[in-house]
Amino acid sequence: MDITSLSLGEYSLVYNMLSFSIAAMLAAGVFFILARDRVSPKYRISLVISTLVVGIAAYHYFRIIGSWTGAFELSSAGTEYLSSGEPFNDAYRYVDWLLTVPLLLVELVLVLDLSRSKSSSMLTKLVIAAVFMIALGYPGELLSADSMFSERGFWGLLSTIPFVYILYILFGELGSAMEGQPERVRVLFRNIRLLLIFTWGFYPIVYMAPFFGLTGSSSLVTIQVGYTIADVLAKAGYGVMIYAIAREKSLAEGYSVEEAYA
Repeated sequence: MDITSLSLGEYSLVYNMLSFSIAAMLAAGVFFILARDRVSPKYRISLVISTLVVGIAAYHYFRIIGSWTGAFELSSAGTEYLSSGEPFNDAYRYVDWLLTVPLLLVELVLVLDLSRSKSSSMLTKLVIAAVFMIALGYPGELLSADSMFSERGFWGLLSTIPFVYILYILFGELGSAMEGQPERVRVLFRNIRLLLIFTWGFYPIVYMAPFFGLTGSSSLVTIQVGYTIADVLAKAGYGVMIYAIAREKSLAEGYSVEEAYA
């Protein structure tokens, strides 16, 4: 997206949101590390994966904010930010998603402690679908278009197919596997599925921002802010809910932090 200038407010909004995301990811990572002993040992792997997810995200947000500050410079009059000639590299997001989205699905399946055959089959399907979802969406991200019936819309449609398949697994096969879980765990699982739908469904809405008449700097700012909000909820917020599920299952199975260290 060829942007020649941003207002002071537009530049600061994106910069502050990127900064906020770094703080949120690092804080979540510290929480997962400190909360590790509050769940049964067999569920700790999910918290380890949550820590990896927010760590990977924090690293990529450091790279994104560095690219953002490098792509624009304050004008001599101090009234706007002008393009520095160095392109803003948004590919960091897709590299991040390619690593973290499969991990998000893995930690959800693992925390449910399903049978090995059930979890292995489910994870294989979910991870493959997640990789296709991200890989198919990236070519469209490189294109600027104002119509849904464009190449950007075409790649977005292709990316939606594996996304719908993931939802089918989460609400179909994985939903039926929840029948034997404690009541509070089923409630939490329902909530985390809703969080996934809300956050993952938010990405295609942001992706389609140019189709709603947003162009130039408005489109760029909307996309960056939208993706950042969704990322914080889908990684840090999601990880906290994974911890809540692990904690409830640990309590239901009689795990006690005090007894574990007695």
